[in-house]
Amino acid sequence: MDQVISAKELRVSLPQIVNDVQRGARYTVLYRSRPAFRIVPVEDPEQMVPLAEDSLYRADALGETTDGLTGADHDRLLYGGGRE
Repeated sequence: MDQVISAKELRVSLPQIVNDVQRGARYTVLYRSRPAFRIVPVEDPEQMVPLAEDSLYRADALGETTDGLTGADHDRLLYGGGRE
């Protein structure tokens, strides 16, 4: 059975979720309170790439905001201020 998480929870907890999925966990990700996609383990473990080796995961931010808000501020605006 899939665990249900929000897109924000996915972003905040990505390394742990990747580890969980590599051990067999499955997730359904909600976007705007509706199921958007599933995260499931790959069938061939040879295809897995550790996060430490994933250049996109460790990439720097590409741009800057022009409104003076931080990424956390944007998250609160988009997803509500319940959790940080």
